Amino acid sequence: MLSNASILRKAATTAIRRSMATEAAHKPPLDLYGLNARYANATYIAASKSNTLDQVESELLAIKNSAATSKAFSSFLENPLISRDDKTKNVEDMLKGKTSSVTLNLMTVLAGNARLSSIVGITDTFVQLMKAKRGEVEATIISAEPLNKTMTAAVQDAMKSQFPTGAKVVLKSEVDPSILGGLQIQIGDKFLDLSVGSRIEEVGRTAV
Repeated sequence: MLSNASILRKAATTAIRRSMATEAAHKPPLDLYGLNARYANATYIAASKSNTLDQVESELLAIKNSAATSKAFSSFLENPLISRDDKTKNVEDMLKGKTSSVTLNLMTVLAGNARLSSIVGITDTFVQLMKAKRGEVEATIISAEPLNKTMTAAVQDAMKSQFPTGAKVVLKSEVDPSILGGLQIQIGDKFLDLSVGSRIEEVGRTAV
């Protein structure tokens, strides 16, 4: 028969293991640092625990869009002359009952800490965490002229070996006439320059 001390030790060990497993389940998928990451990480954990990750991502993107399209809202976020208390009250009036408690809590904390102007950067960092959770890899193809569907598909097929197995590729196309021809390809933090412009520069450097 186990003694009371043994039973207590076993119960404590079990509780600690469960707690550690729970924390691991909600841990952000990337190790990011800095001010924006601090808020984004805390928001990710809170949203994960409340099963509202997708909702919070949508809400933060909507707030970011409002900051980009509304001068009044952008001015409110940036204005250092508005007191912290007034900003907090305004945020509550704007968002209470319209967003998740996680998003509301983030915005009121930012208002109280005079950090509302950081919401765009925090949103970008949160989205970065969400993309990692979904296994998404961003790839950008830059060309001198728009690529048609056939050319885009051919480039995407050629790039498959550069992606981790099972990765969900989010492909974007951009046009930059200054590269003259060829392609520039950005995959995550990797950059491949196959443009005519870069070759001309290389020839110029070699000739000097």
